[in-house]
Amino acid sequence: MDLEKSIMSLADARGVSGDETNAAELALSMLKSYTDDCFIKNGNVIGRLGCKGAKPHILLDAHIDQIGFTVTHITDDGFLKIAGCGGIDRRLLLAQQVTVLGRKPLDGVICAIPPHLETDESNVPEMEDICVDVGLTKARAEEMISLGDKIVFSSKCEKLQGDRITGAALDDRCGVAAVLRALELVKDKTLQCGLSVMFSTQEEVGERGAKIGAFDIEPDIAIAVDVSFALTSDDSELKCGKMGGGCMIGFSPVLDRELSQRLKAVAEKNDLPYQIEVMSGTTGTNADRFSVNKNGVKAATLSIPLKYMHTPVEVISLSDVENTAQLIAAYITEVVS
Repeated sequence: MDLEKSIMSLADARGVSGDETNAAELALSMLKSYTDDCFIKNGNVIGRLGCKGAKPHILLDAHIDQIGFTVTHITDDGFLKIAGCGGIDRRLLLAQQVTVLGRKPLDGVICAIPPHLETDESNVPEMEDICVDVGLTKARAEEMISLGDKIVFSSKCEKLQGDRITGAALDDRCGVAAVLRALELVKDKTLQCGLSVMFSTQEEVGERGAKIGAFDIEPDIAIAVDVSFALTSDDSELKCGKMGGGCMIGFSPVLDRELSQRLKAVAEKNDLPYQIEVMSGTTGTNADRFSVNKNGVKAATLSIPLKYMHTPVEVISLSDVENTAQLIAAYITEVVS
């Protein structure tokens, strides 16, 4: 498995919350390298591995959806009015290049007043005031675009210096790649546990895929592999992880402390770099859904440090993805009932 190539391919696939088909089908094709028992159900990509019927039954999860927009109206001048899908930062939207996923993909730009004409440079427009220009008349736009069609940022993944990658949708396609890489590491080993994999839908709009997926799979242990905030020049070390510092193991009231401690011990035993991420309440990840599934599931988070979350220029370090995969692989090969 070429980890860098896999991450970039996954991140460049389109899959806004509620319309993840393109990204899900790509992830499914990659998952087929490790199991024939894999499929898409209710939008979630699901695979079954490990020892069938064995306990504990572990679920590895990473969400497949990305933030984006949806078309709500076409104006008389042919501009598209839009609404956000997921956590959109309106400050960064003006003058961004986007792709409208209509009957065929269409390039567009988010309209912006030139600075020469702007009277209030501090103004952050409301979402209802934002338009996308695709260069079409209303009649032509209505032939190409339907209300409800999705829109994504047009940025493609690029290599930065060292082992860093930038692009949109690295949240959480790098988590998907980490899970796949973990499966690569254990593919020739006999697992003593039950194992399911899920690349879940609609995490960005309320962890909806995780809720229905876990209810169906019924794991004993569930690990949400996601991203968390990497330290930038304007933030605090108390709130962020360090890029290149390894996987961030979560500790939170809603997570199973014994499981978090076990993951920490596995990292130490295998000389894997790790960081502790302390959360005072819920985690904002699929683990929040797993911990209250049916009668409750032991839930943990493993997070990859990521800069500039929910922007077109998210940044990750390949070493953090690899170390996350190594930790997952070590844990599922060592766990016993």
